Amino acid sequence: MDISRKTSRLIEEARERFAELDPEPRLLMGPGPVDVYPRVLRAMSAALQGQFDHQFAGYMDQVMALYRQVFCTQNHWTMLINGSARAGIEACLASVLAPGDKLLVPIFGRFGQLKVEIGRRLDAEVVGIEIEWGRVFEIDAIDAAIRQHRPKMIAISHGDTSTTMLQPLAEIGALCREHDVLLYVDCTASLGGNPFEMDAWHVDVASAGLQKCLSGPPGSSPITFNARVAALVNGRKHIEQGLKAPGTVEGNGPVIRSNYFDLAMLMDYWSPKRLNHHTEAASMLYAARECARLVLEEGLEAGFARHMLASDALRAGLGAMGLELYGDPKHRMANVTAVVIPKAVADGEKVRREMLQDFGIEIGTSFGPLAGKIWRIGTMGYVCRKPNVLRCLTALEAVLRRNGYKLPAGAAVDAACRVYEGKTTT
Repeated sequence: MDISRKTSRLIEEARERFAELDPEPRLLMGPGPVDVYPRVLRAMSAALQGQFDHQFAGYMDQVMALYRQVFCTQNHWTMLINGSARAGIEACLASVLAPGDKLLVPIFGRFGQLKVEIGRRLDAEVVGIEIEWGRVFEIDAIDAAIRQHRPKMIAISHGDTSTTMLQPLAEIGALCREHDVLLYVDCTASLGGNPFEMDAWHVDVASAGLQKCLSGPPGSSPITFNARVAALVNGRKHIEQGLKAPGTVEGNGPVIRSNYFDLAMLMDYWSPKRLNHHTEAASMLYAARECARLVLEEGLEAGFARHMLASDALRAGLGAMGLELYGDPKHRMANVTAVVIPKAVADGEKVRREMLQDFGIEIGTSFGPLAGKIWRIGTMGYVCRKPNVLRCLTALEAVLRRNGYKLPAGAAVDAACRVYEGKTTT
């Protein structure tokens, strides 16, 4: 076979194997990611610009202003980290913690364990305190841990989707100020769907992601930090050799161990200096900008109420099926619900698989001690609407019945509708 014929055959085989991208539509009702707002998708298709274009620099400034409102903060340093929510976590911890610094991590789910993992990789001295999953920490436990370990920073989740619990923060923030401890909060799973008061709760640094209640695509992490953190980070500033101008004054602290997640350099990048750092992910910035616009256009309080109503309706429907909800009812997130897999169901993964294959609906499982014991159903952002709640309940009822679980036909949807009609609440 000559080279041209062989090449033609390979091209034809590639066409057959790699057809045009055409993913099946899904209703994403797991713990995240969730369906993206159509307006966000449209924003992502806008023309690309470079980060030094004056118009694009204006969009960067707009993103900073928008997310100050979303985080409820006056912090100047409110910006994006290019990467998923985990990138935001790592940027915040890597830029604040130097080797040997003590980090206290209260763990009430998988994402507390993630912060322990990241802290150890940074050579921080990490102390993890853990509570039974399905509960949150009382303030006395945090107080005792601070007095015992004297950390530089506490890193805690606001909402942990692995358990669907929401940790109260106001008292923790006040306690940290009292003991001169920095408070970092991972609000990836909660921002936009549950109240989050950055300044009022004395949070020093926080990070989130787009793919939960903000209902954007994964790949951009909004962060914010106060002047206290900015001063500490700038004390570790070291400019790349290829960018350093004559007479540049650097910090005398230890070099931040990540180049990409170096907040000191990113502050210069997001400032009027526009000191080059990386090529900004323009389409993700457009997405983040539109996510914030949508959240603020609805109004924060209205958005919180919408998320809570959807969860109330979903939980009423699940209860009408005779299903047990997981975790402390006083501290459930408004946007994710955990359901105990009933003993009558032999294979919880089979139920999830049939929900996806037969109804096009994705719900989640969990991790660690909860793996195979609960399902997690998300009602977030664009997904958080009455038709989706009723569709999910209808599909789950059908799949459960097919898998040997006896339940009253139609009771779940009726119960959810009563909540939406204002006749009852859970």
